[in-house]
Amino acid sequence: MPLPTSPVIRRARLGAELRQLRRREALTLEQVCDRLGWASTSKLSRIELGQSRPDLADVLDLLDVYRVPPSQRDALIVIARDAATSRGWWKAMGEMGERQRTYAELEAGAASIVDWQPAVVPGLLQVPAYARLRIAAGRLLDPTVDVEADVRARSVRHEVLHRADPPRYTALLAESACESGEIPVEVWREQLAHLVELANLPHVTIRLLPRGVVPRGGVHPFTPYSCYSFPDPADPRTVMLEALTTDVRLVSATDVDRYERLTDWLLDVALPAQETVAALTRRLGD
Repeated sequence: MPLPTSPVIRRARLGAELRQLRRREALTLEQVCDRLGWASTSKLSRIELGQSRPDLADVLDLLDVYRVPPSQRDALIVIARDAATSRGWWKAMGEMGERQRTYAELEAGAASIVDWQPAVVPGLLQVPAYARLRIAAGRLLDPTVDVEADVRARSVRHEVLHRADPPRYTALLAESACESGEIPVEVWREQLAHLVELANLPHVTIRLLPRGVVPRGGVHPFTPYSCYSFPDPADPRTVMLEALTTDVRLVSATDVDRYERLTDWLLDVALPAQETVAALTRRLGD
């Protein structure tokens, strides 16, 4: 049975709805908190930004202040319960650090995922031996990283591509991401074979961007990013930007539209899926 809609997305959806209701009533953060007896505006601000797991009682109080009619109220209560849930998610993801858990929530609740990777194989496509090398390299900067726990956690994330109702997944890879570099030959062969195997799944598409090919206008993103859309069209489409020490989550329609436009430009110049599989197969033979 698939996991419920991603709590992190439901929190973003709930926050946006509550912010819109507050503005409809022409109330400031301070005025709402004064009415509810909340000590500071930071609590309400974090709820509106989707940065905290909401307490249902707090949401009910906010709906009272905003004079929300019964039909809209019932729908928002469902969203609030999804946003606050811990059922299933934390049990399955108990070993994950905060960064991996955020990605896992987004992946498990998504209808479609697009990954752009300019340098390495995306996490959802990594075999354990390759993942272990990547995570171990990151440990040089952060000695607190538990390499084996992170490898196990990444394997849990992989299950999303093999469940009964998987998301549509597209990986856009720069050619440099498909070169072995310092990776041992046996690990790289296993990784390439895995990419070819996954590319044959009906819901998985892998596209290679050849070296020297430039998208429209010369725009070539050097930062990895992932785009997510969800079964409920009212849930905010999301972009995650992957940085060295933290990740940035974008839910603004303007921001997401720009990244989706950029993705289209990359797809326009990438090798077709069949040619990509042929190129990966040749590399495997070499």
